[in-house]
Amino acid sequence: MCGITGWIDWERNLSNHRETISQMGETMKHRGPDASGVWVGKHAALAHTRLIVIDPEGGKQPMIRQYGDHKYVITYNGELYNTEELREELELRGHRFFSYSDTEVLLISYIEWGEQCVDRLNGIFAFGVWDEKKQRLFLARDRLGVKPLFYTYDQHKLLYASEIKALLAHPEVVPILDKEGLSEVFALGPSRTPGHGVFHGIYELRPGHSLVYDQNGVKIRQYWNVESKPHFDDLKTTLTKVRELIFDAVKRQLVSDVPLFTFLSGGLDSSLISAIAANIYKEKGEQLDTYSIDYEGNEKYFKVSEFQPNSDTPYIRQMSEFIGSRHHYVEINTLDLVESLKDAVIARDLPGMADVDSSLLLFSRKIKKEATVGLSGECADEIFGGYPWFYRNDDLLSNTFPWLRSIAERENILAKEVRYELRLKDYLSERYQQTLDEVPKLHGESPLQSRMRELFYLNMTWFMQTLLERKDRMTMATGLEVRVPYADHRLVEYLWNVPWEMKNLENREKGLLRKALKGVLPEEILMRKKSPYPKTHNPEYTAAVSKVMLEILHDPTSPILLFIDKEKVEEIANSGGKSFQLPWFGQLMTGPQLLAYLVQVDFWLRHYHITIR
Repeated sequence: MCGITGWIDWERNLSNHRETISQMGETMKHRGPDASGVWVGKHAALAHTRLIVIDPEGGKQPMIRQYGDHKYVITYNGELYNTEELREELELRGHRFFSYSDTEVLLISYIEWGEQCVDRLNGIFAFGVWDEKKQRLFLARDRLGVKPLFYTYDQHKLLYASEIKALLAHPEVVPILDKEGLSEVFALGPSRTPGHGVFHGIYELRPGHSLVYDQNGVKIRQYWNVESKPHFDDLKTTLTKVRELIFDAVKRQLVSDVPLFTFLSGGLDSSLISAIAANIYKEKGEQLDTYSIDYEGNEKYFKVSEFQPNSDTPYIRQMSEFIGSRHHYVEINTLDLVESLKDAVIARDLPGMADVDSSLLLFSRKIKKEATVGLSGECADEIFGGYPWFYRNDDLLSNTFPWLRSIAERENILAKEVRYELRLKDYLSERYQQTLDEVPKLHGESPLQSRMRELFYLNMTWFMQTLLERKDRMTMATGLEVRVPYADHRLVEYLWNVPWEMKNLENREKGLLRKALKGVLPEEILMRKKSPYPKTHNPEYTAAVSKVMLEILHDPTSPILLFIDKEKVEEIANSGGKSFQLPWFGQLMTGPQLLAYLVQVDFWLRHYHITIR
């Protein structure tokens, strides 16, 4: 993967601004530590930092191709999984290739098919193509939003980048937080409204969308969405198709010229990917590397809960032995977890998922010492229906995001005047209704099936995006590329129309997935109840986070004091988070994670020198 950025400006000659675009690119050196490049024309400047995974020599960027009097320049972050099929089709159409990189295939695809090239791509991507003759920029982002793409624009220029920090490196982009941005942070955080960059005037190109920018302005088009239609396949056919799609997605995503691994938690999703990958490796006479995470003290302090019914460790051991992987256990130090909360903010450019972020960042740093590319099990719960809120009747009946159930408690920790000004409940309701209005409906469906469509759409466009953003920023901050086979758009499209009775086969969460992949895993793993990404249970973590929060509260220069009710937050900190027992986000993020989030917000406001408008 890579970092991309660009600057289109109709009023300046950008030939005189090479240093600025270079500095924008340099902010994302972590995304591409192996190489970098800059291309500058009169009205366009593009920069790229590269993590080399395939074709070290042939994939250099920005990549330029001249076709007659047309010059095209591309910056691209991602991986195509149908590169060879596209190359063969383009060669039949008379195109010549000078490398075996997917960058060249993508650029030639755009030259051949224009904006419609995105319809032919299977992969994860965010890219920009500058057409020098037409003086036009084309941006596009993959269907499920695995790879990020932010932008900002005014009357005479547009800037884009993989990460917000590259935009902020431009001297005319100022970090401003307005009322809407504050509502994003305190009502929705760490999730975000689709397309919202939180900072004033900064946007994210939504998944499945493309953007054209020329002297007529910005034009955005949605090129993909799930499409609601009747599901005619019987159960046997559905099981076969799901199995084939998953096997094909994993196989396609194993292509790499550098060491590759899989994440292995001992849960259903990562175990399936690891088992399929290990078998493919065995056929080549190779051994798969697998990695798992745990925390210092968890063997002593782990507590069973509704959301986390058992520890991962015995299942990891069983799976590694079953598939014959070379397994690596990574244990995270408690104090490192707290200290890395700030690094996680810098990686995301926003306050995030507290220690759920910082732990992945530390985990990735350890993995990066031995590997470069990995496969992960994200997105299975969102597309197969694995979360508790797919099954709890009160969540099905509630008129809000099921992972944001404690909005009253969120409001309660704000200063009175801020609470009155922001009106978080209203903001949350507005964003929720906007999303429901987007759901592709199918006439004649039962009320339950219609509601389940809404729930799957909410998960796909909100919760899944938060987890994909976390996975991209925390791993790419260390130069580690992670692929997500369950985000294969063919699988997502097919499952979208599979009725809930099939997805919930045998009245089990992800029953369809379990049945479709029967025989691939030991029965104990196949039937293991869902357990989320592990968190620390060590009381030292809670004590350390509480201590940091109290120091912030007693520092009169702390910017977060403008927004919170100091006494109420101090009460939570003094109780070690125990006075805030409800998950304030997701399944496991309770009082300690709320404190860690507020610590991140304070650091973010300071570090980015944010102006409040």
